[in-house]
Amino acid sequence: MTERLYLYDTTLRDGQQTQGVQFSTAEKLRIAAALDGLGVDYIEGGWPGANPTDSAFFDEVPATRATLTAFGMTKRAGRSAANDEVLSAVLNAGTPAVCLVGKTHVFHVETALGITLEENLENIRASVAHIVAQRREALFDAEHFFDGWKADRGYALSCLRAAFDAGARWIVLCDTNGGTLPDDIGTIVAEVIEGGIPGDNLGIHTHNDTENAVAGSLAAILAGARQVQGTLNGLGERCGNANLTSLIPTLLLKEPYAGRFDTGVPREALEGLTQVSRMLDEVLNRVPMRQAPYVGSSAFAHKAGLHASAILKDPTTYEHIDPAAVGNRRVIPMSNQAGQSNLRRRLAEAGLEVAKDDPALARILDRIKAREAEGYTYDTAQASFELLAREELGRLPEFFEVKRYRVTIERRKNKYDRMVSLSEAVVVVKVDGEKKLSVSESLDNDGADRGPVNALSKALAKDLGPYQAMIDDMRLVDFKVRITQGGTEAVTRVIIDSQDGQGRRWQTVGVSANIVDASFEALLDAVRWKLIRDCGERR
Repeated sequence: MTERLYLYDTTLRDGQQTQGVQFSTAEKLRIAAALDGLGVDYIEGGWPGANPTDSAFFDEVPATRATLTAFGMTKRAGRSAANDEVLSAVLNAGTPAVCLVGKTHVFHVETALGITLEENLENIRASVAHIVAQRREALFDAEHFFDGWKADRGYALSCLRAAFDAGARWIVLCDTNGGTLPDDIGTIVAEVIEGGIPGDNLGIHTHNDTENAVAGSLAAILAGARQVQGTLNGLGERCGNANLTSLIPTLLLKEPYAGRFDTGVPREALEGLTQVSRMLDEVLNRVPMRQAPYVGSSAFAHKAGLHASAILKDPTTYEHIDPAAVGNRRVIPMSNQAGQSNLRRRLAEAGLEVAKDDPALARILDRIKAREAEGYTYDTAQASFELLAREELGRLPEFFEVKRYRVTIERRKNKYDRMVSLSEAVVVVKVDGEKKLSVSESLDNDGADRGPVNALSKALAKDLGPYQAMIDDMRLVDFKVRITQGGTEAVTRVIIDSQDGQGRRWQTVGVSANIVDASFEALLDAVRWKLIRDCGERR
């Protein structure tokens, strides 16, 4: 028989404390829907009354399968729970569950709050009792608990007891400063249970300041905690919170957790985890972290020829799980370390079946090694690699030909007497025997200059005749520049990430002494790869 382990997501509250992150109400609603579909048990929506966005979210959020939770703090000293307007605002959100944070560290009670230890205990007790009296599920976040336990375990435990005896369903032990290591977390959780707080009522909330938030959470679970809190992609203040995109698959796929616990997340939902992770990055306008466990684009990438050869025989030689279990995929990147087995596997993934004795294989490998010596990299630029291989195989369609392009950059004063820049690009292409000239400026909707590469991208994608509809949903989502050599021999490498309306994402590379020329080469590859995917190989 399995034990129930409850997942509590706090992306919409803790995640919003990440530097540079500020969700709109619409974005919070979108994220909440994805979390609900994933199968978490609790969704903490924010602090109603603390800001207009959080308040609006609770007004607009539809019914969820997960228990929607409002966050706040215990009542202040010198007033009753019923007459504390901050606490009232949290309750007025009408959520079935309410989570209140309170101090459990003597130092913070006396220094930060400036009240007596007894007053703090009464604030906890009265606040939780007030929530329970409203027929809401009460959760108590024991702030700075692990530091508080080390300083005065008797008082820290009395804070937990005050909340538990008042009717709190969950007592959540918080490693607020993120400095407690996993072994200590496991030991202290076990001691708390021995002290009279049942594990079935204990939760764990860790921060990642020592890169141990996931490990600390797992230690707490093994010690007896039955609720685990975290955020998607590990968002959170400072170094972030425990990463649910790592915790969830570990709990479902790894022993002893998989055989011992039921999280309520079905396997089919787990297969959407990578998509949910990348959806959040899209909302935040961030580039997904390639090395992220389970969901990163490099999580199942096998670059070394020896590794790739073994993967062909049996994927378990270098993979701890099947990538499809979390909605990810295996990648065999091309580089100057590649062997023919690696190359054939990568070609097969691109839909190019090539016989073992095909002389084109050696030519492709030689060309990759020569171009990487010039500054190219096909490790990440998989789309450019495919185009190179198709060219050597004689299977590269010529949808259009670029006859010429020009970019101009002007610096001038605007009507407000401020210096502004303007980039303009002209691109001439030949499609089905007809020349087409396109001109585009780089101004965005707010009138700001987005640079010469943006102008080139817009001009190139402006009129490709019969192929235009196929690239209308294309957009550039990331642009990276690196100088690969120094001094007068400097070479610029540009890698571009593109995405389309079907959710496909691909990378292309360009190299030149001229940054604009390198960018245009990568742009051309991006468009050509997209047309091959949508048109096939017809010329």
